[in-house]
This record gives sequence, C-alpha cells and structure tokens, in this order.
Amino acid sequence: MTDSRIPTVRLGEGGPEVGVQGLGCMGMSFAYGPTDAEASRATLERALELGVTLYDTADAYGAGENERFLSPFFRAHRDEVVIATKFALSIPPDDPTKRIIRNDPPYIRQAVEASLERLGVDVIDLYYMHRRDVQVPIEETVGTMAELVHEGKVKHLGLSEVTADELRAAQAVHPIAAVQSEWSLFSRDIEAKVVPAARELGVALVPYSPLGRGFLTGGFVRAEQDLTEDDVRRTHPRFQGENATANAALLEPIRTVAKAHDVSLAQVALAWVQQRAAVHGLAVVPIPGTRKPGRVEENVGAAGVVLSGEELASLEPIAGQVVGTRYPDMSFASAGRE
Repeated sequence: MTDSRIPTVRLGEGGPEVGVQGLGCMGMSFAYGPTDAEASRATLERALELGVTLYDTADAYGAGENERFLSPFFRAHRDEVVIATKFALSIPPDDPTKRIIRNDPPYIRQAVEASLERLGVDVIDLYYMHRRDVQVPIEETVGTMAELVHEGKVKHLGLSEVTADELRAAQAVHPIAAVQSEWSLFSRDIEAKVVPAARELGVALVPYSPLGRGFLTGGFVRAEQDLTEDDVRRTHPRFQGENATANAALLEPIRTVAKAHDVSLAQVALAWVQQRAAVHGLAVVPIPGTRKPGRVEENVGAAGVVLSGEELASLEPIAGQVVGTRYPDMSFASAGRE
C-alpha cells in the first residue's frame, strides 16, 4: 500500500470530520492479553500519518489506564486528532472485576471530570454513553450530556449499543453525532432497526470490533487454547469449543475473496464494513483495534479495497450462520433490548 492519507467523512450532520477509518485503542492497555507500550505508541503515530484521526477509548478500559496512556499522544497532536471517550461502566469499589451501568446525572458529571483529568485536555471531542441504564430515562441522560456541551467540556455527543427507539428519543433532546455498535461480517443485528434509524436522523455509525475481535483475521480459533488467560475473548460464547470450530469454517468465503484481491482476511472484512456506507446510505467509520504499526497500515489499506457485487453476495450468508452470542450477557447490547 501507499502512504496516501485516507479520505475523510463527517460524523453526523454537525459532527467532526474524521478519517473514514478510526483506531480502537482499548487493547493497548486492557482486555486482550500482554501489551507493548512502545509498539502501541508507534501505532498511534503511524495511524495519524495515514490519516486516521478518530481515536477511541473509554474510562472503563483498564479503570482509566487507557485514557492515561493516550494522554501524551493526544496532547502532542491536539489539533490533529478527534478524541472519543465514554462513560457508564462504573467499577464497584468492592469488586474491581465487575462493571455497573450508570447513566444518572451526578455520575456523568463525575465521570467527565475524571476523564478530562486523565486525558490532560480541556474538552472531549466526542463523548459517548457507553451502555444504557434502562432505569434512567434516556432523555435525562442525554440532557445532562447536552449540558456538558453548553459548558464547553464536550463538543459532540455519541451513544453506544442503543436501540432505534433510544436513538430517536436521544436525538429529540440533542443532536447525536455517532452511534457506536458492533458491526461486522459476524455481527449484523443493528441492520434491522438501528442503521435505518441512524440514516433517517443523519447520525453516523462507528462500528467497533469490525474484525470480530480478531477472529475474522484467522488469528485464532478456540479462545481457550489460542489466547492467554487474561484475554477477555475467552469468555465470549462464539469463540468457545464447538462454536469456535463451526465459526472458523465460515471464514472460507472471506479467504476466497482475499485471494482474488491479493489482500488479507482482515482487509476483506474491513472493506465489507467500509462499503456499508454506500449500501445503507450513511457515514460509517469503523474503529479496528491494533497495537502494531504494521497492522494499522494493513487496516488502513482496506479503505481502498472495493468488493464487487458478486463478492458481497458470497459474504452475505455468513452472519446468519454464526453460532454463539457476541457477549455472555446480551442485555448489555442493543440486540438484547430490540
């Protein structure tokens, strides 16, 4: 691939302009086994050189450690990057392994101040509600988030893993720039209701785990055998036992397309997500995560891969054949509430 920068697109009708592919930073300090700080820093710099400007983190990633890790990079490139972080997954003091969903106004205000301090910036470009607490009216949650915009602490608002009805209710309170939900060749549930609602409202989609948490790259099959004990993917049903074996067989059509284009499985999977923008008529900015400069180069290269109608048709049946849910508890995801 060349070093030409990727094109840009706007998140929402009044949101920030970003590269058509972002970078998920969670794995640089959390969830996916051993990390390498030096390689991760090099990855951040290389991504920016290639036109990646949307960098995604959350206060729950490593209990704030991911935000702290990213802070020097963000401050060094403040005018070049769009910082996205999230609130809602609170860590109980008596059990740091658990997460409690909180959307109440006092917690939101506490969370934003803590994130601003860890990030070392004066304003957050895109502030997401990470997960939905159904006990708190979404109008109340988004109303508090809107206050943060008026106060200059946040520029734009986002929601993660919300239903179509929740998105519409939120948009009625304050413009939403982006909805972040899982979307990949293996996970397409949002296409039924959330994507049409986003298109109708002029809201961008920011797909997380567009590579199926690495599974679509062929990098591993059975999580319990192939991944380290501290890797959260070992808890995901679709990566366990017979489910994983059955799902690995679904990669064959991806391999066929990859061979035809002389690209990697990851590039085919990402190209498919990138082309959802044209298929569904809305802005789509996937945020694949990686900790290696070479991988970010590979991922960005997918923005230039165009799959034919015949190739797209060959990949169409995959999601419907996947065995196992994407989370152990699907109540945390929009599909569990639609």
